[in-house]
Amino acid sequence: MRQVGRGQLPVVGGQDFLKKVAGIPKRILVTGGGGFLGSHLCERLLCLGHSVVCLDNFSTGRRENLSHLSETSRFQIVEHDVRKPFLFDVDVIFNFASPASPPDYQADPVGTLMTNVLGAMNALENARATGATVVQSSTSEVYGDPLHSPQRESYFGNVNPIGPRACYDEGKRSAETLFFDYHRTYGVKTKVARIFNTYGPRMRPDDGRVISNFVVQALLGKDLTIYGDGHQTRSFCYVDDLIEGFIRLSISDDGCIGPINLGNPGEFTVLELAEMIRTMTGSRSRIVHRAAAVDDPRQRRPDISQAMAELGWEPKVALREGLQRAIAYFDRRLGASDLAVAGEAV
Repeated sequence: MRQVGRGQLPVVGGQDFLKKVAGIPKRILVTGGGGFLGSHLCERLLCLGHSVVCLDNFSTGRRENLSHLSETSRFQIVEHDVRKPFLFDVDVIFNFASPASPPDYQADPVGTLMTNVLGAMNALENARATGATVVQSSTSEVYGDPLHSPQRESYFGNVNPIGPRACYDEGKRSAETLFFDYHRTYGVKTKVARIFNTYGPRMRPDDGRVISNFVVQALLGKDLTIYGDGHQTRSFCYVDDLIEGFIRLSISDDGCIGPINLGNPGEFTVLELAEMIRTMTGSRSRIVHRAAAVDDPRQRRPDISQAMAELGWEPKVALREGLQRAIAYFDRRLGASDLAVAGEAV
């Protein structure tokens, strides 16, 4: 375990309610803390005064996502594969470790499935041994290609268990099963959140998801590639909103175990998104269509009434505002050579 020196953290807004909450645990483990979402969670927790251990094997996470935190005395990075057991004396565990972009999990489907299942089990065993609360980062992919919209937590989904996406979908579904069985059998304090499409700074340019694809293609002047007719719909939640939802869930009553949807209920077609990004970047890129991906859902929109009622949470950042921040991030932080490499990958 490596402890790094003291430094200055960035100021993160919208946290007044969190600072007023008494009895928040002070030592927190974030598995997958080097990833897009995990790094934002580590940053927010540190800004709130917690001590944070980031556990990551950096197979898909990036150390540069954490570089601005490396001088903070309350932050530690431990390089470790969650498929192997681990034990930390902490108050809360956030289990974020998993490949999440289609190119990553389809390149290693067996590893993805085992990371989700064994990673969940090892996080739960850590919580069982220490009495920690453990929060699972699940996904809207558990709903598959839904036949009902918006999706409520009570919906069992429409998932192909043997398709090319199944390693991720079924891995997350299996992890949820473990969380509820550990809660019922051993009394482990568990909470499960289902994440809908999330975007923002620190997404990889070669991430393979629709917003990063479109932004990179638009900045490079390449064709914006839509898989399918473009009428499939998605909802897009800005990363800051999502992280606040996770923190609210972690400090909620023990009876609030989920599963609970975290996402933005605003619904847009993929074609609308492409046109919006093209306009916002001032790009002259064409919009082109390719064959739809196997098992790609036609509609994805969360019902967040449970999150509103139990957590007092709803997203605040509108899509256009969030896209402005994401576009500025890619434009500012990525060099031309990096963008060119990413453009070849999307």
